[in-house]
Amino acid sequence: MAKQRRPASKSGKPRTGNAESAQPIPPQAVQAKSASVPPSPSQPTAPRRTSQYFAAVALYERGLEALQRHDYRVAGELFETVLRQYPDEKELHERVRLYLNICQRQAAALPATPQTIEERLFAATIAINGGQYDRAIAELRLVRDEDPDNDHALYMLAVAHAQRGEPAEAIAHLERAIALNAENRALARTDPDLEPLRADEGFRAALDAPPPPRPGSTPLDRRRPIRPRTAR
Repeated sequence: MAKQRRPASKSGKPRTGNAESAQPIPPQAVQAKSASVPPSPSQPTAPRRTSQYFAAVALYERGLEALQRHDYRVAGELFETVLRQYPDEKELHERVRLYLNICQRQAAALPATPQTIEERLFAATIAINGGQYDRAIAELRLVRDEDPDNDHALYMLAVAHAQRGEPAEAIAHLERAIALNAENRALARTDPDLEPLRADEGFRAALDAPPPPRPGSTPLDRRRPIRPRTAR
């Protein structure tokens, strides 16, 4: 016996589904469904750049310019200053270390015995980076003997003595470096190489006390000897 067919709808279209599926969806259900869908994640915002970041980048770019001139001593000094003076700019440090290694490899081809103040300062920088503090101190003492007011050499002597566990010598050189160049005070506040001195009262006093005035002298914009001259 043949099965009886279901009657077609009045519109002539076959019926599909049950009666409940043909009912309109209440607005409340639509709202509930849309509320259950999590919002799309917002686009990540770019990190905010500080004045310290732009100052570090400017110093980094000066180092690149010196490197392009094949002035490896000046470039290495500038890259080293970025690492020391801006320890929080980790994003920049990777590139700085890359170019600093290039400078150090090029410097290895120079004469084994430094002859000038610039060569001795650069050799001392490499020695400190390699943990050879005795060699660094030997080079820096030669610089100090030739140029007693070289604040850069005095500051690096403070670093080398601090790393060698000699706080008295380190603080004495740091005080002299600050007296000659006030920029060394701000540098010492954040320099990780001076971390062994942080708990020393003499170190804190050196940072807090103003440098003593030198009789018969006026403040000068003293440049470190191996920094490049700026164009006028």
